[in-house]
Amino acid sequence: MGLPALEFSDCCLDSPHFRETLKSHEAELDKTNKFIKELIKDGKSLITALKNLSSAKRKFADSLNEFKFQCIGDAETDDEMCIARSLQEFATVLRNLEDERIRMIENASEVLITPLEKFRKEQIGAAKADSQVDLVRQHFYEVSLEYVFKVQEVQERKMFEFVEPLLAFLQGLFTFYHHGYELAKDFGDFKTQLTISIQNTRNRFEGTRSEVESLMKKMKENPLEHKTISPYTMEGYLYVQEKRHFGTSWVKHYCTYQRDSKQITMVPFDQKSGGKGGEDESVTLKSCTRRKTDSIEKRFCFDVEAVDRPGVITMQALSEEDRRLWMEAMDGREPVYNSNKDSQSEGTAQLDSIGFSIIRKCIHAVETRGINEQGLYRIVGVNSRVQKLLSVLMDPKTASETETDICAEWEIKTITSALKTYLRMLPGPLMMYQFQRSFIKAAKLENQESRVSEIHSLVHRLPEKNRQMLQLLMNHLANVANNHKQNLMTVANLGVVFGPTLLRPQEETVAAIMDIKFQNIVIEILIENHEKIFNTVPDVPLTNAQLHLSRKKSSDSKPPSCSERPLTLFHTVQSTEKQEQRNSIINSSLESVSSNPNSILNSSSSLQPNMNSSDPDLAVVKPTRPNSLTPFRKAKALYACKAEHDSELSFTAGTVFDNVHPSQEPGWLEGTLNGKTGLIPENYVEFL
Repeated sequence: MGLPALEFSDCCLDSPHFRETLKSHEAELDKTNKFIKELIKDGKSLITALKNLSSAKRKFADSLNEFKFQCIGDAETDDEMCIARSLQEFATVLRNLEDERIRMIENASEVLITPLEKFRKEQIGAAKADSQVDLVRQHFYEVSLEYVFKVQEVQERKMFEFVEPLLAFLQGLFTFYHHGYELAKDFGDFKTQLTISIQNTRNRFEGTRSEVESLMKKMKENPLEHKTISPYTMEGYLYVQEKRHFGTSWVKHYCTYQRDSKQITMVPFDQKSGGKGGEDESVTLKSCTRRKTDSIEKRFCFDVEAVDRPGVITMQALSEEDRRLWMEAMDGREPVYNSNKDSQSEGTAQLDSIGFSIIRKCIHAVETRGINEQGLYRIVGVNSRVQKLLSVLMDPKTASETETDICAEWEIKTITSALKTYLRMLPGPLMMYQFQRSFIKAAKLENQESRVSEIHSLVHRLPEKNRQMLQLLMNHLANVANNHKQNLMTVANLGVVFGPTLLRPQEETVAAIMDIKFQNIVIEILIENHEKIFNTVPDVPLTNAQLHLSRKKSSDSKPPSCSERPLTLFHTVQSTEKQEQRNSIINSSLESVSSNPNSILNSSSSLQPNMNSSDPDLAVVKPTRPNSLTPFRKAKALYACKAEHDSELSFTAGTVFDNVHPSQEPGWLEGTLNGKTGLIPENYVEFL
């Protein structure tokens, strides 16, 4: 039940009932005063807590922002880059949220604490004037009227002046939480991308972990087959027979052999220290012959004759397998070949007519009766059946039979496994050891366009037969991927299956396993862009030979010696169409200048770089004429180059040149570096 109203007419009577009614109003005001006082205290505590929370969250965000993921290897996949960027994205979201919280906290004091304190002091405090009635009895009537008016006013005011600040504070909270909701919506796309990247990375981790574990087991079982590639053809410990006064002794040496120079180096081994036990001895190999078991008391021996040392050096290997490897490295007589190679009943796997016939037959069988089979190329066949099919396919007698006759009786998984096995049986991977690192580097480039361009160029550097076989295979895999809704083999899945087969490394190491993900990316690019890569010629910059030829036409100067730079790696080439557009602009500008030399001052816009063009490749430099007013530009070196002539500049990758402009010699620019002006190969730089 509410408080009774205070009537002004009761002031003059000052009855006990009036006094009781007045006291009930005063008690309510006192209660309200205490409540507001406590509320202000709690509000200040809340604001302090919010400040501490905001400070803690900002510190948490700073910690997230400072942490940097380090990947294994020299580059990251797109998924790994997304995950690495995620902590900075989290930090940004938290900081934005805390910025809004700080704005809310700063407003809280103004919209909540200050109005409540003002209301408590100015309104409720002013109404506590009960003693005035006793002290000023002669003015009792006037004072009591004012007091009743004030009490009534405060009771009414508290309904809005007390609640309104609370509403404003809650509105600030709602604004803060709404801002959080908007941030969550903006964060949605990255959250989805990050979730996919995390799942992809987890899947790759499972595959990589099993590969590393498998490599560890292989190295435990047979460490000789997994040695690190070294500059030596063969190296390891051998016991060398040394003649003494009272017979012979066998001294342990660490030996190395280089086939190109035929140089054998023997380093004595000290059993006590475990280190070097004397001076190195080097000899040049003349011949190597295996020793028969019954000709010497030791096993695993072979004789070496040297060009620069008389007599025979008898060496003992650590095992029969070790001796075989040394004999093969030195082109020894009676070599023993590895019996663990893939057994083939007829011949060996080669990129010859039989090899192409085998691959075509397998592809024909898959595409005619198994293109929609689930897990195509992922599900493997029984090894004995696969080997039997390969024996049939590699038989020269069956090589001429038609595709449908040869594979009609075999399961699709046996045929697909036979195709993959044949590719693995080749002497080297289809995409060749020498290009393996180049393909991996291409897959590590920052954007997709650069990756496709580099891989396009590398494919056309493969030998003709390798490229033809790769094209045959990629056309087929593209067909398989087009039916992924039925066979569940997407481009990514096919990359996982064929990456390690077509781009297997020369040695099996943890670093090589970490690059498997990039092998897969290379195969994905080949499948997705097979028509462009195999049916068009890549655009490449001028080679040194071409630069030399162009310079010879204009002078007898020597060409640049910049052969250290790969022709295509890390260079985004211009398309033929863009180059033609650029040449057209330059030629038209030159014609205009030659016909009217003064026109260059009046129509400079036609000769200026086209800075408004959305395509940076179409931005051309004004052609240089003697004494013309050419605006020089800055350029940055893409590759290192060492000058072989006084007119050329030497520089490293990343060097910035001033006053760069076309020179009188085709294929060359002229620029200034450290005060010296000289020639720069045009395709070695990009304009800034």
